[in-house]
This record gives sequence, structure tokens and C-alpha cells, in this order.
Amino acid sequence: MSEASQHVVKSYDQELKRLRDMMTEMGGIVENQVALAAEAIMHRDSAAATRAVEDDPKVDALERDIEQFVIRLLALRQPMAGDLRQIVAALKMTGDLERIGDYAANVAKRSIVLGQFNLPYSLAGLAHMAHLVQQQLKSIIDAVGESDPEKAIEVWRSDQVVDDIYNAIFRELITYMMEDPRNITPCTHLLFIAKNLERIGDHATNIAETVYYAVTGEVLPETRPKGDTSAYAVVRPKA
Repeated sequence: MSEASQHVVKSYDQELKRLRDMMTEMGGIVENQVALAAEAIMHRDSAAATRAVEDDPKVDALERDIEQFVIRLLALRQPMAGDLRQIVAALKMTGDLERIGDYAANVAKRSIVLGQFNLPYSLAGLAHMAHLVQQQLKSIIDAVGESDPEKAIEVWRSDQVVDDIYNAIFRELITYMMEDPRNITPCTHLLFIAKNLERIGDHATNIAETVYYAVTGEVLPETRPKGDTSAYAVVRPKA
């Protein structure tokens, strides 16, 4: 291989690394948003909620930067096979990360409204759900940075656990609303918060499917397996 060819290959490898770095940077900001939103709910921390909302424009800006970078790579490098999958997958994953950031900001905004109410019931179930979603997000961002299909599968399998917790919280909140009309407004906000957390889990799973395909060239089954995985086993919180 000539010196000029080696330079081109090295430059291309650096660009692919730069793309991965941009993805993990975006993922890190989104992960922090979700953590701040969870802190805002559980500790009625309006400052944390405000920081989560303020991070949203950074995520949007990074999504635009990655999109422009990908278009440039496609136009100038004309990638093939695995490289093409990785580059195109970046577009899909940034879309999911941007939506996760939006959901985290929505959770944070509703937590500020919830601060106006005295809640006569435990938020243990919601806290557990938020913790699991944070685990999912951390794992999938690691999988993106490391191009690790095994971590992607672990996150993909964990989605059923989050769905089960969401369904339990939904039933519990409906019961509180039926028992006392004064619970309707705060419980409605909690329902939206739980749904936003569930959607964050869905988007983390979408990223897992994309990572797996980008690395292996294979598509995961449409139907996810039922049941818990060891890393996401459900410990039912006491009300």
C-alpha cells in the first residue's frame, strides 16, 4: 500500500472514530438528562429539572452536527458493507437519542408541576422504573461506543421488564384516582411521567436493535423474548 493510500485509510478511520465519539457525547448528555429528570421527581428538585430542560438544545445541536457529518462521509468516502451500516445506523440512533432527550425534558417539566401537590402515596415503583431505564440507557450508550452486540442484546431483552413495571404503575395510579378525585391531577402527571419513562426504554431498545444490525449485519427478531434478564430482574417495590 502506498503512503498516499495509507494516509487516506488512516484519515477515514479517524473520521469513523470521530463519528463514534460524537454519538457517545450525545448519549452522555441524554443520559445526564434522564438522571436529572429522575432526581427532580424523587427529590422534588426544581434545579435538577431546570438543568434537564436546559440540556435539550445541546442534544438538538449535536443531532444536526452528526447528520451533517454523516452526509459528508457518505458523499466523500462512499462507504461499503460494515462501514456503510455503521454510518447509516448513526442517523437512526441520533434520532432515538434526540427523542429520549425530549422525553427526559418532559418528565422534568412535569416534576416541577408535581411540586405543588402533597402526594399521599409512594413513588417507589416510579423510582424503580426510572432506575431501570437509566441502566438501559447507560448500557446502550456503552454498546454504541464499543460496537458491542452482546450489550445491545441485553438491553433489547430488558424492555419487557420496564413494560411490566409501567403496567403495574398505571393500574395503581388509576386506583388512586378512583378512590379520591383530588388525586386526579397529580396522578395524571405521574401517568404521563411513567409513560415518558416507558418510551425512553422503547427508544433505548430501538438503539439496541440498530447497534446489533450495524455490527453483525443481522436483524433481531421482531418479537422480544418474555421474562427477566439477570441484569434487570424486577424487585417489586412495596407501596
